Amino acid sequence: MKTFFKNFVVRVLTFEAKLLLRRARPKIIAVTGSVGKTSTKDAIYHAIKDQVSARKSVKSFNSEIGVPLSVLGLDNAWSNPFLWFKNLFDGLLVALFPGKYPDVLVLEMGVDRPGDIARLTEWITPDVVVLTRLPNVPAHVEYFPTPEAVIAEKLTLVDALAADGVLVYNNDDEKIRQIVEGVRQKAVGYSRYSQSQFTATQDEVVFQNDTITGMRVDITHVNETVSVEVGGGVGVQHCYNIAAACAVASIFDVSLEQARESLVTFVPPAGRMRIIKGIKNTLIIDDTYNSSPVAAERALSVLFELPHFKRRIAVMGDMLELGQFSVREHERVGEQVADGADVLVSVGVRARGIAEGAMSHGLSKKVIMQYDEAVRAGRELQNFIQPGDVILVKGSQGMRMEKIVMDLMAKPDLSDTLLVRQSRQWQKKI
Repeated sequence: MKTFFKNFVVRVLTFEAKLLLRRARPKIIAVTGSVGKTSTKDAIYHAIKDQVSARKSVKSFNSEIGVPLSVLGLDNAWSNPFLWFKNLFDGLLVALFPGKYPDVLVLEMGVDRPGDIARLTEWITPDVVVLTRLPNVPAHVEYFPTPEAVIAEKLTLVDALAADGVLVYNNDDEKIRQIVEGVRQKAVGYSRYSQSQFTATQDEVVFQNDTITGMRVDITHVNETVSVEVGGGVGVQHCYNIAAACAVASIFDVSLEQARESLVTFVPPAGRMRIIKGIKNTLIIDDTYNSSPVAAERALSVLFELPHFKRRIAVMGDMLELGQFSVREHERVGEQVADGADVLVSVGVRARGIAEGAMSHGLSKKVIMQYDEAVRAGRELQNFIQPGDVILVKGSQGMRMEKIVMDLMAKPDLSDTLLVRQSRQWQKKI
């Protein structure tokens, strides 16, 4: 019955969203990739919002039900059937009487199972497609026959691009560069480590009163360079988010300087390389929204590069939905942990492979702590951490690693605004 009801709701919401798009005819920016979708989507919205009438997907609404909700401007009703019927009624009203609908929609589109993107592109034709990253072992590969099948599913979005559309792509990703060669539409590249139309350089950590408050990065386009500050976040990940946002803004005639001014209000979404003040004068890097091998590698690189900390503690949870690649990928992440972490805390059965990989590459067993779940790990870490520590917390959504951050943050009363999955519905989940 639940499956029948869900399918019914998806069909009706999709019909209403399709009708609304036909009537309102907004330009559609679709963001996909295996990492960084939500942060990139949010940065794009901030870059254009002051010059263009725009709306973005709420949180990570990127599924067959999340995208119609975003188009219609409706909330997730979770498991409440009465609210879902209200959504269906409200969606029909919006579709029939759109009023002053946004000129531009910034939509995130994700892949969990085969056919996910294909079903969305049956009724959505994007005007701009943004490709973030296509790693060798992407998230959700467990449900596909091969990693290449995951990539092919995501590239369905590129195939659906309007004839006069624009592909905005990560020029640092070799797989994506090869794909761009066969795209007939205009393509605009962004990058951090290679030359492209929008290149991020000179990224650095910003300090205030000896405390990290964010980061700064320069974005260069042709002969113009602007410096953009990202409050509350650190890491090369945000270089890509900002560069992609500036690239998309240019398509809508938003200048580099205008984009910079608008991005002043951009704060990375919760759980995406956010910096949070911890107890005992420590610093937490909160990257708890989700995890995959490439995202874990990026996060660890940031942990190792931050200056002026006594100990670098990597708290690493299970990376889920990796299927046959799970064992090796956890061990490989562990190998990287050994390169720069002073302490490793593994959380979950699969994350034991991270500990094994770290030990095999020289990290002493004496500085490795292993737990089966997040709650106990968070409580015991409260006593273990010391002033001057920097603590990276990362793991897949199902590991609920944000519970560890809550135990370690200096102001837990701010958890509702700073951490992921703090809604009443999420708190009910085990």
